[in-house]
Amino acid sequence: MKILRLLLWFLLAESSILFAQNTAKPWTYWWWMGSTVTESDITWQLENFAKAGLGGVHIIPIYGVKGLEKQAIPYLSPQWMRVLSHTVREGKRLGLGVDMTTGTGWPFGGPNVSTEFAAKKWQFSNGQLQSVLTKQAVKRAAPAGEGLVLDPFSATAMPHYVQRFDSAFANFKDRPRAMYNDSYEVYGANWTDDFLNEFKKRRGYDLQSQWAAFTDTTTVLVKMDYHQTLSELLLENYAKKWTDWSRKQGFLSRYQAHGSPGNLLDLYEVADIPETESFGSSRFPIKGLRVDEQYEVKTFGTPNALAMKFASSAAHLTGKKLISSESTTWLANHFKVSLSQIKPQLDELFTAGINHIFYHGTTYTPQSEPYPGWLFYASTNYGVHSHFWKHYSLLNQYVERCQTILQNSQPDNDLLVYFPIHDLWATKARASGGIHLLEVHHVDKWLLKLPFGQLSEWLWNNGFAFDFISDNQLQNFNSLTSKKYKTILVPATTYLPETTLARLNALSKSGVKVVFMEHLPQQPTGFYEQVERSGRFQKLIQTFSNNQVFSNLQEIEKLKLRQEKWAKEGLKFIRKVQNGKVVYFVANQNQTFNAGWITLATPAQKVTRYNPLTNINTPLLTKIEKGHTQVYLQLLSGESCFLMLDSSSGKTQNATKNAVQSTTMLQGNWKLEFVEGKPYIDGNTNDLIGLITNSFVDKDGKEISPQTVKTILKPSKEEKRPNTHKRIDIDKLL
Repeated sequence: MKILRLLLWFLLAESSILFAQNTAKPWTYWWWMGSTVTESDITWQLENFAKAGLGGVHIIPIYGVKGLEKQAIPYLSPQWMRVLSHTVREGKRLGLGVDMTTGTGWPFGGPNVSTEFAAKKWQFSNGQLQSVLTKQAVKRAAPAGEGLVLDPFSATAMPHYVQRFDSAFANFKDRPRAMYNDSYEVYGANWTDDFLNEFKKRRGYDLQSQWAAFTDTTTVLVKMDYHQTLSELLLENYAKKWTDWSRKQGFLSRYQAHGSPGNLLDLYEVADIPETESFGSSRFPIKGLRVDEQYEVKTFGTPNALAMKFASSAAHLTGKKLISSESTTWLANHFKVSLSQIKPQLDELFTAGINHIFYHGTTYTPQSEPYPGWLFYASTNYGVHSHFWKHYSLLNQYVERCQTILQNSQPDNDLLVYFPIHDLWATKARASGGIHLLEVHHVDKWLLKLPFGQLSEWLWNNGFAFDFISDNQLQNFNSLTSKKYKTILVPATTYLPETTLARLNALSKSGVKVVFMEHLPQQPTGFYEQVERSGRFQKLIQTFSNNQVFSNLQEIEKLKLRQEKWAKEGLKFIRKVQNGKVVYFVANQNQTFNAGWITLATPAQKVTRYNPLTNINTPLLTKIEKGHTQVYLQLLSGESCFLMLDSSSGKTQNATKNAVQSTTMLQGNWKLEFVEGKPYIDGNTNDLIGLITNSFVDKDGKEISPQTVKTILKPSKEEKRPNTHKRIDIDKLL
């Protein structure tokens, strides 16, 4: 029966992927405000999405529209399911896939979440640890979606929660491709009713008996045990149970693990489509890139490629094809975002291993609604009223061309970096509830402050292709089947599970290169039987030789690993294999590099430059120097391209340096007209007055006085305006 169920799920998953139509095209979040939707407007908007080059939508019902409360459709009501069915059918007709959230707003919760199943925190009262409600409600909930947030650590909460969806989808044929879980955002939750029993079962001792150690600021072993238990409960009772339910219902699962207190690598691994998030605006040193000065970096943080790699690493280790991202969230104000600002953020995602873009996002808007339509506060506006809508398809073409290659190729990384989460748990937590929430946009709070983060950042900037690996993943890692990984790098680590050290020892004996940075781990994790386990730990430590410990980062460059040294010039990349041939996606997100010879770590006889923006292939000049392949690459600041390698023999035909075309001076008299829009003058009224008086004369050839210009700009009375023949048409001027 188990094999039959697995086969059934596989067939459902495959058919679901096929039904999704074109995952190479970008998809978009689609906010249904109050679910105040009609079938006709759904069709109109979907048709526009298809024309613009989107591949699918993700439905997220949120709060309603003021004044239209009576038109709202209750979530999961028969009427709501009918409009969902219509959406799915129209999506099939138009070649658009459909995903949906298992709830409204975020995080999971709603009217069927009673206090028994709601999020909880611990409270010490009368000498006892007790559960009390956090009282957090669903954020931005849609009508019939309001209620308390679900307890993510409870064994019974998730099975109870999805019963509501079982009823709604009973005998429902037109199903979405995937169910979606938003970023964690369960604030203050650090407990569940059965936590003490689970803790004792998993850690071997009673937590209440070590209350002094649990609350002591200098003792860490009990705190690590506490976080370890939370992480395991979140994985088993929330992520796995929700994913298992999704598959049973015939859906794929798209899961955002970030923001949670669990091990992100283990959580992302559970999902069919692990999803990260690009939140905020990066300060890329790209020539001419406009930066929104009003964006609050301290408040909202910035995207970071290393945080994105947690999702892609989990997918790479488990062979998952699609890795998605909530993209360009809160990049700037709705109408201040340009396509030139969006592209570098997407390029960063591509280099981090993401290949399934979801724009954040589009608000459902009725066709009759005047400009600017309905808006959702937290989105870059990708809807039909967007200021860049006319050119939106060009961006989507670019994304589709990139993702076509990225989705149909395999990662070519040869280095694994161990993620020492116990060292993080040993530090003071900043989040409410005294737990560590691993956010993607505030990596300075957890990732970059660890030696792990600093090591990863150095590897990233120095051209090494790597993935992260967790304790659990190490136990399942098979060096024989994962021949692409040659080395496991362990950052400077204080605490290490005894089982992890034993696994590293076994892998080292099997031929995998295991390297420790700075020093060997110092002690095992866990409070229970610490003395006995420390003895076994020290014996295992002695099995590693001194040459397996690197004192500095530069020693890594001596390993027999492929290093793309041109990454030091600000070129970010991902290296993959397609049909047996190596492919690089390269993005220039700096101003250091412009053009020149670069040495590839992968040998090739021919190299072709593919520009996904123009859809043009260009053979590049290639030469072999000291056994290494060199190509002449021109890639201006902000540009990106694919390098397609061919190891077959033969001379490159029509190779070029891909040089910049020479500048041509325009001769004669030219008339400048602005087809759409007008430039603006950066300055105040006095600056504009000075510009006009210094640059123009009236029709009689006389100089224009500042007072005249001032009257033109700010006439107090109609009679004070200059005569018609002496007026200046400011609109035409600007």
